[in-house]
Amino acid sequence: MRRSLVIVGAGPRGTGLIERIAANAPELYDGPGFDVHLVDPHPPGAGRIWRAAQSPLLWMNSHAEDVTMFTDETVQMAGPVRPGPTLHEWAAIDGRVFADRPLQGAYLRWVHEQAVAALPEGVVVHHHPRRAVRVSGPREGRQQVWLEGWPHPLLADLVVLALGHLDAELDEEQSALSAYAEEHGLVHLPPDFTADSDLSALAPGEPVLVRGFGLAFVDLMVLLTEGRGGRHEGDTYVPSGREPVLYVGSRRGVPYHSKIGYDWTGERPPLPRFLGPAEIDGLLARPEGSARGGAADGYSERDVWPLVEKELGFAHYHRLFTVHPERTAMSWTDFEEKYAAGSGTDIQALVASAVPDPRDRLDLAALDRPLEGVRYATHEEFQDGLREYVEADLSRRHDPSYSPDLAVFLGLLSVYGQLVRLGDIGGWWHGFFSYLASGPPGPRLRQLLALSRAGVLRFVGADMEVHAEDGVFRASSPTVPGFSVEARALVEARLPEPTVRRALDPLLRELHAEGAAESPDGLLRVDRADGRVLDRSGRPHPRRFALGPHTDGRTPGAFTRPRTGGPAFRQNDATARAALLFLGELAGRAAA
Repeated sequence: MRRSLVIVGAGPRGTGLIERIAANAPELYDGPGFDVHLVDPHPPGAGRIWRAAQSPLLWMNSHAEDVTMFTDETVQMAGPVRPGPTLHEWAAIDGRVFADRPLQGAYLRWVHEQAVAALPEGVVVHHHPRRAVRVSGPREGRQQVWLEGWPHPLLADLVVLALGHLDAELDEEQSALSAYAEEHGLVHLPPDFTADSDLSALAPGEPVLVRGFGLAFVDLMVLLTEGRGGRHEGDTYVPSGREPVLYVGSRRGVPYHSKIGYDWTGERPPLPRFLGPAEIDGLLARPEGSARGGAADGYSERDVWPLVEKELGFAHYHRLFTVHPERTAMSWTDFEEKYAAGSGTDIQALVASAVPDPRDRLDLAALDRPLEGVRYATHEEFQDGLREYVEADLSRRHDPSYSPDLAVFLGLLSVYGQLVRLGDIGGWWHGFFSYLASGPPGPRLRQLLALSRAGVLRFVGADMEVHAEDGVFRASSPTVPGFSVEARALVEARLPEPTVRRALDPLLRELHAEGAAESPDGLLRVDRADGRVLDRSGRPHPRRFALGPHTDGRTPGAFTRPRTGGPAFRQNDATARAALLFLGELAGRAAA
């Protein structure tokens, strides 16, 4: 009987798993050939998010030189390193370019082809361009993967769910807004992948409320301006006349911080320093924790934030004291000793005495909520104020004299690599990371400023509230007391929450109904060691694995910048090795 592995999801995560199977097979598998079944309605490699069939106006939010699908020696994994080209090396383009998404999709398709070609002789990959709707089968026996519109299941010795970003049913608030829109003839676009949204109902010249100021908003902004025939000429936007007027706000009320626009030079901060394996081991060893799946009730911000704050501060001040010592009032040796011994107010007092200029101090609270307590007398004053904020952010993020900001970015990557071992620590961390480290390219924020000056884009403020009343949607914010704007269209500019209970994906819903465990934030719980799906008693399923944003082992992305130890690569390697060992044992038993 020929063995088989089914991978549900053929995007970059599925491709990364195949690459790791090919890399580890010479060491771990000497059995006969087996089949790999890739199940995804979208093309292998690119998957849904990076497919070719989307507007080339949409960019990646990373420089081409910062995108790789290949491992290097910084990835802490058991398997071998198999280096390969970054996006800019493969495409032969400037490394500082922000490539469009179809180009990234072509790179991912090429990586997929290379990974398949590197598989051992006898390992055959089959692509099924359908959706998987259910997985059934006994814990100790072959699994059946049922495909949409197909009468017979795929038989699988192992199943890996690499589902990527999923659609979700509307929550209570979204359902109420949608029903109100239908009743009153309004437009309500719920959370979605922006490239999949039908924007045709957003009429030219009409006000549109937009809730969300992250990357989904940037895509929306581009598609409704350049995508409708407008153009940027230097710092000026020339409208086509087909644009709506976007009124945007969010919890923070500001866009994500710009990508940093200079390269690293000199010594890197020695990370991890205060949040490394030992500190994570300590959290996992607590009575409510477990080495397998993290705390049964999750780790709160209160548990983790002091460690995160101290680690990011260390990265920041290491860079400041070693590269810009003229802006400090103490030797690094003395500062580091006191910093290591201190906490809370002790560190605040230390920084105040050792770093004279407040602009050189790391204030994470102010970075996170820059409009906290800020009030403007009029809506127009706020437009000027927020433009000044964005311009200052762009200036700083492109000025190497503020290179401690880049050190903090490296600290964020280090912290993420550690926190992934804890599982679901709550959405606060993922949101903070994305806001600070995964923001838009600088040119996108310059376009945002041009659209604001042209009157196509208007800022609402922080803690934006939307009410459905008097037959319209009405938005307001405490940032501008007394101001509100009404519109007949509302767009929720964010991805759906990747929760198991509300996922529209029938396979995930079925798994949950059968007893798969979920985290406090509703993510699928998996074994920290190799990605096996856990049941509600904490037992790992011997034949089912899951990787990606729908799990409590989610990482910043399926690919990453070179030489940053990409945790997704480490997870792919662990799952691939577990799968090869399992298939090898089956082959050995069959031979015996």
